[in-house]
Amino acid sequence: MEITVQDFTGVYAEQPFMQGLRNAAKTSKDVRWLDCTKIVGTDCYCDDDAIKEINELIDNAESCNRTESKSIIEKSGNSANVPAIHFFDNGNYHYMSKLWTDRVQEPFTLIVFDHHPDMQPPRFGGILSCGGWVKEVLENNKFVQNIIIIGVKEELVETACEELSQSGESNILDKVTFIRESELNTLSPQTTLSSFVYRLSSPHSLYISIDKDALAPAYAATNWDQGSLTLDALKECISTLAANHKILGIDICGERAQNFEGDANHTVQEADSLNDSLNRELVEFLQKI
Repeated sequence: MEITVQDFTGVYAEQPFMQGLRNAAKTSKDVRWLDCTKIVGTDCYCDDDAIKEINELIDNAESCNRTESKSIIEKSGNSANVPAIHFFDNGNYHYMSKLWTDRVQEPFTLIVFDHHPDMQPPRFGGILSCGGWVKEVLENNKFVQNIIIIGVKEELVETACEELSQSGESNILDKVTFIRESELNTLSPQTTLSSFVYRLSSPHSLYISIDKDALAPAYAATNWDQGSLTLDALKECISTLAANHKILGIDICGERAQNFEGDANHTVQEADSLNDSLNRELVEFLQKI
């Protein structure tokens, strides 16, 4: 399984497991550590120059570590069905899922775990943003068949629908299914999240994008307000999907902010320890699916 870590803020410095991946990247072709801290124009919004620089960084890493000219996404679709994992810092960089899915070359369903819909209309001349990347995928990716967004805050769904309606773009919602945070708590024992999402998913391959802010604060410390999804529910859902579909890639973001000083739920040290343990658990879990 290939793992790519994109470090935008330096937040992984206090996470021993992630630093282990950084060390592994020096000798292993299966691990890449991409230093993105010097790329300007990336925080929350990603301008065209930054997109070009990020894509070049990914392409160069691939060409240096492979004898065959295959992209990470292409290799993840091999007969072994081993998806690549991409870590990319905190939720301000969730737009990276748009850049990674741009590399997919077959029909797919996008599964997003997020406490926010990330479907805001562009505010600055169409620039890619962490708050609007899902909308960009819908509008510009010819291979995406539908999108399922899991754990979204109820009122944010209504706001997104209203904004798209006002801008005359509500038709793109035909491809989107929201599983609201409020629904997570009302599913019956016979209707688990995994079975619910499986029934919604298409026969196409899947791409999974995880913003850890969908999880309750007991499982992660992020830089955005968090939902109530449990780690067990997340893992069970992914296991069920992986047992019945080809998984093209899995993205993970949702670290704490670099300037985090503690909050009602976590001290800085607790946040780093919690996130490091979660990242380790997710990698170990995903390596077995």
